[in-house]
Amino acid sequence: MQAKRIQKDSVIAIRPPVSTDGAAVHALIARCPPLDTNSVYCNLLQCTHFGATSALAEAEGDAVGFVSGYSPPAHPDALFVWQVAVDERARGHGLAKRLIMDILERPGNEHLHYIRTTITARNEASWAMFHGLARKLDAPTEEQVLFDQDEHFGGEHESEHELIIGPFEIQRN
Repeated sequence: MQAKRIQKDSVIAIRPPVSTDGAAVHALIARCPPLDTNSVYCNLLQCTHFGATSALAEAEGDAVGFVSGYSPPAHPDALFVWQVAVDERARGHGLAKRLIMDILERPGNEHLHYIRTTITARNEASWAMFHGLARKLDAPTEEQVLFDQDEHFGGEHESEHELIIGPFEIQRN
């Protein structure tokens, strides 16, 4: 049975994740194919070690959106967006952008002036969302193959293209 869609006027709360959110994040990602599921332990680490650079959306008592991110050691001024999961019933609310903007606008993240992510060529929804985010941030984009299908994945996975958005400045109140 299909779960009821979340209405446009429903309250969707966004916050940094905490350790007790790991299992709910794991279940959410499992509901969002074709996302790669990681272990619950990995999701626990995302919610704790990377909580300041990740975001969780909740509606009607359920996790309906999650962005995991971190600042790569080689690019401490960047938010690397690792995974974006939006439950099917919460799509159409611009939730992915809202989650990323929540991370960028948080106190303590003033050092973030770039977004970096990887996307497969056929993932049109992700390309559209990230290019829309670049327009919202009024920031340039750059793209290159980061992990090649044959060289890095042994032909078992599509090439991952790195998209870099920035530099940008976030207007804070």
